[in-house]
Amino acid sequence: MKTLKLLFGSIFLATLFTSCVAEVIIEDDVIIDPVVPEITLNQVLNSHELWYVNIHQTTGSGEVPFLQKAFTVSFTGGTMWANNNLVGIGSQGNGLGIDVASYTTYDMILEVDHDIDGFWDLEVYQLGPNRIRIYDRPSNTSYYLTGYDRNNFDYDLVFYDNIHYFLQEYEVWEKTYVSEEGALNDFDAENFLRFLAGGSDDTFESSTDEPGTLLGDLIWDYIGYYEVFDVEGDPYLKTLTLDYDSLGNDYFELLVIDDRTIELFHPDSGTVYEFTGIGYIQYLKKGGPSGKGEQQQKATHKRKKIENKTMNIQRKSIPRKMKIS
Repeated sequence: MKTLKLLFGSIFLATLFTSCVAEVIIEDDVIIDPVVPEITLNQVLNSHELWYVNIHQTTGSGEVPFLQKAFTVSFTGGTMWANNNLVGIGSQGNGLGIDVASYTTYDMILEVDHDIDGFWDLEVYQLGPNRIRIYDRPSNTSYYLTGYDRNNFDYDLVFYDNIHYFLQEYEVWEKTYVSEEGALNDFDAENFLRFLAGGSDDTFESSTDEPGTLLGDLIWDYIGYYEVFDVEGDPYLKTLTLDYDSLGNDYFELLVIDDRTIELFHPDSGTVYEFTGIGYIQYLKKGGPSGKGEQQQKATHKRKKIENKTMNIQRKSIPRKMKIS
């Protein structure tokens, strides 16, 4: 990778800033501007309420653990916040998530003292008015963050971009609605689903136990693979394929209704199913009992790049705006 450094003096920047020198890095034909002195790094970090961490754009072979597991991070008065779950992303911590670290800034350096992951010195480069790169030099790893305010944050897109993790944030999904319309089909008998984290082929289990069966009493009748597909030209729709050996693949259009409910539309039969999440797994900064009933805590939850295959289909389900709690 070829990197060129160009220095622009105060004459060039006179119309933008007074008496300053900015360093512009051109890296793989992308201009990367470190934060200039007149606009401090702290001001940049505070310029937006939420910074969305698009894990699919990360470059490098290493990782910064607290960025790897966060969907959003926020910086307020020396406190760093993170939404490590999609469930509750619009409400927990007034939308900012949980307090995970303290931070300080100087020049273009972000010093983070994370509650679990310890001290980190990270370099921050401003790519645009709402775009930054956080660079960990020892591992040569870059995270790309886009800034939003809570009132213009695209919650729908974040859920669909990270749908695998949403499916895994509940222990079990229970069928709670079946439309009157639709032909009878084998999937009508399936009342519980759960999605387990795996490799490129993720695993699901299904149960035909009666609705209302307690989690500990469920008998899982089948285990197989599931796959999520992107839909060409529609970022607000995914498709889901459940691989049943004896029944063949069941194919659905997958929609998010809210942060506890999904819709599975079965095109072959025309049936609409709704499943409600049970046993919410909350990824906090510390492990241990939560004392909140069905809610469970886990201390580790790291995202990875997932490249879905793409389907070119004509949508048959009804588009909807998801509800944020």
